[in-house]
Amino acid sequence: MMKNKLTLVMLAALTFGMSSCQEQNQEPWKNLFDGKTLDGWHKKNGDAEYKVQNGEIVGKATLNTPNTFLCTDDTYADFILEVDFKADGDLNSGIQFRSHSFPEYENGRVHGYQCELDPTDRKWTGGIYDEARRGWLYPVDNNIEAQNAYKHLEWNKIRIEAIADTIKTFINGIPVAHLVDDMTDSGFIGLQVHGIGNNEKLDGVTLHWKNIRIITDNPRKYATQTSLPAISKYNELTHTEKAKGWKLLFDGKSSEGWRGAKLNDFPKGGWSIEDGVLTIHESGGGEAADAGDIVTVDKYKDFMLRVDFKITPGANSGIKYYVDTELNKGEGSSIGLEYQILDDELHPDAKLGSHDGSRTLGSVYDLIKAENKFPKPIGEWNNAMIISKGNHVEHWLNGRKMLEYERGSDDFRKLVSESKYKVWKDFGEFETGHILLQDHGNTVSFRNIKIKEL
Repeated sequence: MMKNKLTLVMLAALTFGMSSCQEQNQEPWKNLFDGKTLDGWHKKNGDAEYKVQNGEIVGKATLNTPNTFLCTDDTYADFILEVDFKADGDLNSGIQFRSHSFPEYENGRVHGYQCELDPTDRKWTGGIYDEARRGWLYPVDNNIEAQNAYKHLEWNKIRIEAIADTIKTFINGIPVAHLVDDMTDSGFIGLQVHGIGNNEKLDGVTLHWKNIRIITDNPRKYATQTSLPAISKYNELTHTEKAKGWKLLFDGKSSEGWRGAKLNDFPKGGWSIEDGVLTIHESGGGEAADAGDIVTVDKYKDFMLRVDFKITPGANSGIKYYVDTELNKGEGSSIGLEYQILDDELHPDAKLGSHDGSRTLGSVYDLIKAENKFPKPIGEWNNAMIISKGNHVEHWLNGRKMLEYERGSDDFRKLVSESKYKVWKDFGEFETGHILLQDHGNTVSFRNIKIKEL
């Protein structure tokens, strides 16, 4: 009897131990779709129809409407997402993630990372596309196993792992993409019905999603190990950028294409290039008083410029454009329009300027204050974009337009006449000029410097 009781106790303890272990190792999935309603989701951009049918979300292609997205109400940063997907025709689709829709970005156009769902003969399902921004980041043209993993007209399981700056995708358990990129660190998830224009052959094609679930609690613990080599997009042009004529201004390794603003060569000290990052180092806060500014060897007229920058506490710097290095051979910085880079909280310049707030982050220095800006914290990377076409100029920060103005207009000339630049004839109206990165005596870093001539 004693032996039987002891055996029962041991079995109970073993069962409890196994149960506890299973509970500890159970993946903490949360459902994003209840199988019955579209609660927690909302539609953006287009007029394609979404409905719930047989425990699925069904999207239907619709004539003459743009891309339509069914988006989560909540946003997500680091996560693992799994979705079952089926297409009943040859209409490509996608799963948006870390995506956004801002009024100041193309009137609310959805933009951000997309895991491609591609039932066409191209077979790029699982590739990573940057919707309404940089285009293809990770095409699937060289991964035959991944291309063949998709099962047309059948259910397929898509897995997306987005953890810090690393994104991995899988189709039916087969690794597809392994991308390193950090343009966006959080955002909503969306299901796309692609626009079809007036293509009547695709009218009414349906796309199906079900079993939509996500891990947000310590997703790194449940991440998949893969031998697929990672492709980094730091200081690299994307597949689409190459096709559209973008050019790197910094290769991540050398100072090629740059020189000192008042030198024939690149400065001997003060600037460093390390781990793909170009940095001007602390020298006491003076304007071009140590290593000095650097400028592109080439001059530019109409362009779209993108620059990642990272500042240290209290730092001051800037990105200048239409710079004429012949104008100021004395002390201080070379002369040109400036996209201000500044720690608005700690640097006194934020409270100075000829026009209220015109020396704050993203402003046209001393001329126009940047509004509606959403900088990332000090020590994190921000993305600046300057668009100049003819006389029209725009300043953007982290995907949002902050200001726009017309060079040479009466309003612009009035601002110049009231600023520190009034001593320079035709300031800001030069037809061409260099791009400049400023040495203002504080530690500031740059990377992903790209330009497209318009």
